[in-house]
Amino acid sequence: MRVLLIEDDLRLSGLICNVLNEEKFNVDTAEDGNTGLELALRDTYEIIILDWMLPGRDGPSICRVARSARVHSAILILTARGQVEDRVAGLESGADDYLVKPFSFEELIARLHALSRRFNTGVSDTNELRLGSLVMDIKAHTIRRGETPIELTKREWDLLEYFLRNPNQTLSRQSIMDYVWSYDRNVQPEMVDVYVSYLRQKLRSSGLADPITTVRGFGYRLEGNHA
Repeated sequence: MRVLLIEDDLRLSGLICNVLNEEKFNVDTAEDGNTGLELALRDTYEIIILDWMLPGRDGPSICRVARSARVHSAILILTARGQVEDRVAGLESGADDYLVKPFSFEELIARLHALSRRFNTGVSDTNELRLGSLVMDIKAHTIRRGETPIELTKREWDLLEYFLRNPNQTLSRQSIMDYVWSYDRNVQPEMVDVYVSYLRQKLRSSGLADPITTVRGFGYRLEGNHA
């Protein structure tokens, strides 16, 4: 697995590289934001790990530019900022997960493996996911149902992507939480129900039936014969 580490603390960068190399990750490094962004835009990485505070360009700025350029790598932000509003700002900039310093290397590795499972699901065509009338274009970052384009927030996008990667399968609330919110301990299971409701409303805006089935007491299923 190819990983890009953008970290200006050379001691920490060296320690992380040693740990990742032991786990058989192939790691490239950058010591400032501008160099890191250049590498992120130029090469293909499964995961990008970047510090929040960097010389030249900070982590959230790198996330925003990378996402605007359709970089689909999983992004993990390292930050000393533990406030909820800071974590939200990092995720809203386009990051998929965050890790507050100081952290254990065991937790870092666990989060990287979780991100790897999210972004390596064995789907042969990674640029487009289809189920019935639903089409998610990963590269163009667009969704349509029939001829109707659908605008989704990042969380709604992640939720629909998980459903589309697991069609006609009942997904538990816990598995949805793990995929959409990763290891965010502040997320409660009720948030899954809230975002499924949001997603249902937007999918029904096309005038077609609700394709998501509730499996009482367990979770949800996206059904191909209703999509």
